[in-house]
Amino acid sequence: MSKALLVLTSVALLGLSGCADMNAKQSSSESTPAKAAISAEAQAALSTAQADVKAAKAKNALWTTAANALKAAEAAAAKGDSAVVLKDAKVASSMAQKGLAQLNEPVLKVGD
Repeated sequence: MSKALLVLTSVALLGLSGCADMNAKQSSSESTPAKAAISAEAQAALSTAQADVKAAKAKNALWTTAANALKAAEAAAAKGDSAVVLKDAKVASSMAQKGLAQLNEPVLKVGD
C-alpha cells in the first residue's frame, strides 16, 4: 500500500511540475514587449544622425550636445516616439556637422 501511495504521489508531482513549466513559458513569452516602431522619416533621420556623429567622433570634433541629442533620439526610438526622434536627430546632425565645420576655421591666436 505504501509503495502504491508513493508511486501515485510521484506521478502527481511530476504532472504538476510539467504543467507549471508550460505556464511559465507561456507567460514569459506574453510579457515580452514588442519593439516600438517609428516612422520611416524618423528612422532615416536617426540613421543620418548616427552617421554624422560617428564621422565627427572619428575626427575628434564631436560636441557633447550632439552626443546627448543622439542618445535622446535613440531612447525615443526605443519608445516609438517618432516626433521626438525627428527633433533630437536633427539637433544631433546639426551639432555634429558644426563640430566638423569648426575644424576648417583658422586657429585663433591671442595677441593678434
